[in-house]
Amino acid sequence: MTDYQIAMEGLTSSIKDPELLIKSFKKNLYPDGFQKFYLSLVPALDAVEKLYLSVGEPDTMLGNMAQSFAAEAKDHYDRTPKRSREVFFINQSLAVAGYVFPAILQYNGKCSVPLIEHIRKEWKECFPKSNIKSAPYEDIEKGFHRKWCYITTAACQVRGMDDDCEELNLLRAYRDTYMAGQSGGEDLILEYYDIAPSIVKHINLRPDSAQIYDRLWEKYIGPCIIAIREGRMEDCLSLYRQMVLDTKEKYFHLYPHVKQTNR
Repeated sequence: MTDYQIAMEGLTSSIKDPELLIKSFKKNLYPDGFQKFYLSLVPALDAVEKLYLSVGEPDTMLGNMAQSFAAEAKDHYDRTPKRSREVFFINQSLAVAGYVFPAILQYNGKCSVPLIEHIRKEWKECFPKSNIKSAPYEDIEKGFHRKWCYITTAACQVRGMDDDCEELNLLRAYRDTYMAGQSGGEDLILEYYDIAPSIVKHINLRPDSAQIYDRLWEKYIGPCIIAIREGRMEDCLSLYRQMVLDTKEKYFHLYPHVKQTNR
């Protein structure tokens, strides 16, 4: 095979069947899963680097490569049954953001940053609603130690679910691939991380805290998980926004059980 064929075969392996990678997108599995993926991708990245340093128009070469990469992703997406497309897409996006991009950054070649920028551009062309971002492996691994959100984690704990359960990992993937890429999504995430610790603190001070978390699960968190599994990503985002508004109004205040007045 030519260097170009080696490069494309390695890069596109992640988007043909992204669920193979997503199986290791869990706190305890991600380090080993990423390292195995990175080592498998090195021959392809060696081929990209060789081409980048030798061809007359390296930027054009990377653009063509990125275009083919995104087009193949779109082809696999289009051939997925409609009822499963959104879930397949979030898995594809997570495979790229959680494995391909950090692997390219870890390779640290001359081609690394330009290749990522070309892929991001072409991905946006094929999937206009997406806003896939790049981050190094270390930042993504740290993300497993950042809670989906404090309220969701607290609600899971009340139900006897651990921090690495399937539901929380699904919500983390949704947060990092879909929500963060939507207009105002990153701001919503940052806002909620600012206010959520106080909300949880005040809920935990109430004698009916377990019942409150159960109601939040039934009204918001559980339906969010179902919406993601069914590919209704916008419905999940609407539920999340409403949960932020409702819990902020009911439980975000300086002192529990004390009604504040405007001055």
